[in-house]
Amino acid sequence: MSHPSLSDLLNVATEAAHLGGRRTLAYFNAGVAVETKSDDTPVTLADREAEQVIRARIAKSFPTHSILGEEAGTTEGDPDYRWIIDPIDGTKSFIHGVPLYGTLIGVEVRKQPRVGVIYMPALDEMVCAAEGLGCRWNGRPARVSATSRLEEACITTTSPETARARSDAYEQLAGKAKLKRAWGDAYGYVLVATGRCDVMLDPKLNPWDCAPMIPILCEAGGRFSDWRGEETIWGNDGFATNAALYDVVLDVLRNEKRRSES
Repeated sequence: MSHPSLSDLLNVATEAAHLGGRRTLAYFNAGVAVETKSDDTPVTLADREAEQVIRARIAKSFPTHSILGEEAGTTEGDPDYRWIIDPIDGTKSFIHGVPLYGTLIGVEVRKQPRVGVIYMPALDEMVCAAEGLGCRWNGRPARVSATSRLEEACITTTSPETARARSDAYEQLAGKAKLKRAWGDAYGYVLVATGRCDVMLDPKLNPWDCAPMIPILCEAGGRFSDWRGEETIWGNDGFATNAALYDVVLDVLRNEKRRSES
């Protein structure tokens, strides 16, 4: 299949995310050993095995496509199709037995994010989208909230401490928001895409942390960008909102007073 449709890519991505995510459950709350990578982040056998399962499923249908994975790096291939994998987004949550971790797959077509899947294995929640095909949450349509005022919004972030250490932006937003929580990592984006939360902030990101977010949020009626307003997964930070709150949040982020370099 030299030129697969977005539907073809989405079908394989959802199956691969499900297979990889289910593999992690064999190690969840099972006392899996934890190693520390060179960047001082944790990794387990579950991360590595899940990525292997995902790569194998992709290769079965698209053996010539290129792949970038958090654990196994880059597999060179057709530059028009790049799969970006995070087998466990939220490894720290996984290690501590918290079910808010996800398996992420994004597909770039000619360098544009066109397909995205987030699977939450311990919750058995799947959110997936492809450009022009809508966003689905466990098979039904997913839509962002209609909240139009920050004072009525629910805001979440992976780590309030990390956000505060970067700048005053989180405090500016959280101080106005109705509800503040730390449903972080991929789950924060799932909540925004499904209308259960209004703003998700990440002061520091790698591309595999956010590879699915642009198609998912856009197809759900929301927005994802970096803190400068560029719709990219290759920035060092990111945030998601519904459409109504995007400009308000972006204005705060663009005018942040930095405390440290992320």
